Amino acid sequence: MADKFAIITGASTGIGFELASLAARNGYDILVVADEPLIEAAAADFRQYEHDVQALEADLSTPEGVDRLLEAAGGRRIDLLCANAGRGLGHAFLDQSVEDWRAVVDTNITGTAYLLQKVLRGMVARNDGKVLVTGSIAGYIPGAFQAVYNGTKAFLDSFVAALQNEIKDADGVTLTNLMPGPTDTEFFARGDMLDTDVGSDPKKDDPAKVAADGWDALMEGKAAVVSGWKNKIQSAVANVTPNAVLAEQHRKMAEPGTADH
Repeated sequence: MADKFAIITGASTGIGFELASLAARNGYDILVVADEPLIEAAAADFRQYEHDVQALEADLSTPEGVDRLLEAAGGRRIDLLCANAGRGLGHAFLDQSVEDWRAVVDTNITGTAYLLQKVLRGMVARNDGKVLVTGSIAGYIPGAFQAVYNGTKAFLDSFVAALQNEIKDADGVTLTNLMPGPTDTEFFARGDMLDTDVGSDPKKDDPAKVAADGWDALMEGKAAVVSGWKNKIQSAVANVTPNAVLAEQHRKMAEPGTADH
């Protein structure tokens, strides 16, 4: 058993998979969780690094699912948390079912906020611990045809910055916001966005590079990191561009049927 223990959510594929690999490679025992059976196959891959790996299939959109995750930790001190679990959803808001957009809100906001509250309490009390939250540059942009998703990421970007201020006296606790742009993961297939310009773009960012950027920022104690130079420019421009213009630009990327064929 290693001296260090990490929890990584949304670890079955994409950025979460790469973060879990980094944690295992860097000497952490890990508990990985996702809301799909594929997490077991991912866990088998992480075991190559010869540290203890636990896998859990759980729905983190509910406090009950988060409680199951924390129970699986068995009371062990959590040295590192990568709160990466998230859900996307394309198409026009008026065409979406309540069940579908609620799942996005509950996963990205409710479950993440509850998990952070539970884990950060212990970290702040002992003044030691590291947390990485996967936000998004989408939080800066009114997301036409991804309205709910972008709204949840705006919440996370703001929420993390507020928490950083609230816990600033706990200087042994690192809380970092990782803000990627479009990344080559299962996100667009799961959100039914493969027929969009952004979903079909072959030049999306590499999840391994995004995870490495987040990991490095976390270890250096940075408050936030935007992964990728194009995304850095986009996030900077978004701060001075009217919302109506940003929404129209996003529409051209995310409206169904905009994919190049």
